[in-house]
Amino acid sequence: MNNADAPHDTPAHAHAPTPAQSERSILVVAHAHRAETVTAAERVVDALREAGARPVFAPDDAEELLAAGSTLGDVALLGRDVPVGEVELAIVLGGDGTILRAAELVRDGRAPVLGINMGHVGFLAETERDDMDEAVRRVIAREYEVEERMALQVRVKDTADSVIYETWALNEATVEKASRERMLEVVVEIDGRPLSTFGCDGMVVSTPTGSTAYNFSAGGPVIWPTVEAIAVVPLSAHALFAKPLVVGPEHSVAIEVLERTNGTGILWCDGRRSHDLPPGARVVVRRSDRPVRLARLHPAQFTDRLVRKFRLPVEGWRGPAAITGMLPVASEVAP
Repeated sequence: MNNADAPHDTPAHAHAPTPAQSERSILVVAHAHRAETVTAAERVVDALREAGARPVFAPDDAEELLAAGSTLGDVALLGRDVPVGEVELAIVLGGDGTILRAAELVRDGRAPVLGINMGHVGFLAETERDDMDEAVRRVIAREYEVEERMALQVRVKDTADSVIYETWALNEATVEKASRERMLEVVVEIDGRPLSTFGCDGMVVSTPTGSTAYNFSAGGPVIWPTVEAIAVVPLSAHALFAKPLVVGPEHSVAIEVLERTNGTGILWCDGRRSHDLPPGARVVVRRSDRPVRLARLHPAQFTDRLVRKFRLPVEGWRGPAAITGMLPVASEVAP
């Protein structure tokens, strides 16, 4: 784990009693920014304890919840009382940003992440807050499936081709200009071969999971999660050939900040981890060999998720499900 991924130091906290080895550890990830999230965290903790499971919190979350007046009492702390490798699953109370933070917390383990949407769009969330009690019940009963999502390995190299920073991303790696009035001069490279140079505000390199995030607002394609691909999208590029690209997961994408750039850039991964990019810096992105695991309760089709989350108009549709009320299986869908 690099410094950007390391947990922040927190004040001393009373440690929870050491539990029996067989006790199940469930990580609960929640921000104490809203009263309803604090109440939801308390309900989840009560349900887990009643089922004989051990609720675990990141130290920062525990401090915030207690400061917000939570009645959680002593809880086990991730990295102090419970190693990440012992966490069975992470229950996330929040929107996509909180889910991304949870994926970061369990990155060194195998725990899948289950999102309960407490925000607005919540594209990564599996269920809404109204179904929270049922979701916790199914977690305790292990009634969920695990879906693996492709992640990105991201490396920054200097002019001597030495790796000076390394991290990962579930949604996207973005190279952006650090100053609003400056433009980045970049060269895009695929598999070690230069493709094009141009001036731009930045470049987005996205996974299918991130295709509905920054990639979407930048004009990139929406990619179904079952498609393994990497999208490369320029931001406000000053060039004729500056269209979104989609490459296979076996390809390597590099964005080099040319030395003639009048200014500096910055790398952001999932909007959470950043690194400054001086002229000459080179960002190499490829598929990570460690996917992110999402817990799924409902086998909903991605099309339905798009319609629901973006409130897409589908009135007047005359497909088979509109007539029978039942979704067809893939083999029954007419070309």
